Amino acid sequence: MHVSRNYVFLGLSITSSWGNGHATTYRGLVKELAKRGHKITFLERDVPWYAAHREFSKLPYCDINLYSSLDELKERFTGAVRRADAAVVGSYVPEGIAVGRWVLSTAKGIPAFYDIDTPVTLSAIREGNCEYLSRDLIRKYKLYFSFTGGPTLELIEHKFGSPSARALYCSVDPALYFPDKTRKRWDLGYLGTYAADRQPSLDRLLVQVAGRNPERRFIVAGPQYPKELNWPPNIERIEHLPASHHREFYNSQRLTLNVTRRDMIRAGYSPSVRLFEAAACGTAILTDEWPGLRTFFRLGSEILPVRSTEDVTSHIQMAADQRLEMAEKARRRTLRFHTAAVRAEEFERYVDASLHQFGCSKKRSSVVVERSPSAALI
Repeated sequence: MHVSRNYVFLGLSITSSWGNGHATTYRGLVKELAKRGHKITFLERDVPWYAAHREFSKLPYCDINLYSSLDELKERFTGAVRRADAAVVGSYVPEGIAVGRWVLSTAKGIPAFYDIDTPVTLSAIREGNCEYLSRDLIRKYKLYFSFTGGPTLELIEHKFGSPSARALYCSVDPALYFPDKTRKRWDLGYLGTYAADRQPSLDRLLVQVAGRNPERRFIVAGPQYPKELNWPPNIERIEHLPASHHREFYNSQRLTLNVTRRDMIRAGYSPSVRLFEAAACGTAILTDEWPGLRTFFRLGSEILPVRSTEDVTSHIQMAADQRLEMAEKARRRTLRFHTAAVRAEEFERYVDASLHQFGCSKKRSSVVVERSPSAALI
């Protein structure tokens, strides 16, 4: 039986999914935590680029507060952070190092860090140019929630000195992502913000495929792509696709493509939220390969790894019944292991264990913490 808690999140954004994958992750997690009886406060820096693409400013399941500066954050929300059973600072929060130090000096509960960009973060830490996290903060946060699992968790603990690193992977809300009867408009699609290190793979696995198959239709959705890029005429472009349109987007594709950032490939065990969103919609997935992929989906029967233009060209000719069978298997696994409800239970369990370990709260519960909570395949 779990105890009702008070959680404060200081994240990049929950109000806008423009150019980031943070918002949908936070929305799903805090929604499910609220369902489990917890009180949630979300503090977000009010910045122009998210203000221009804000999808809402209020949610029924958490208290959203925007602040304009570090001084305003301290002035208005010291009490909220002090009262919280856990105060969680997210990656890429503006002035995140200063925010983290303030949280550590203020919180009476568990101060935690939620890294939605773990490989990028650790690379920046090594190079000495991370703007939202420092080595001393890693040692001081009682919990380090990581979007990346596997060997990276031991690295965070043993090399960077975290007292406790736990995988809290991305997830999907099945109330928002599910199969529907949308007409299939595209043979293959891709959703993602432009990244220079990801573009060569996108060129090889989609753009060149489109060039070789002019009779088929393709889609690339996402902001910040350079204007000088040349897209074949059978690739449709969408500059920004709000999260509210993601389900229709996936359901309009016969196949969807996942392409991974270089740092995530090196670290492995870094699934993209797009994998779980597409799978929950019953859309078959092609993906580049990375260590740990098989701990999330069965290769060949639930997801298809691709390396070359020829691989993708072959797969887009797949028979409909084979494609639908693969998609349904991936959907079943996602609904069992990778929903926001599962992540909320994991979050709750880790925080309770940390409260018990560090004695930060009078409310304690005995729990057993598992290193790999749900991803491994049997």
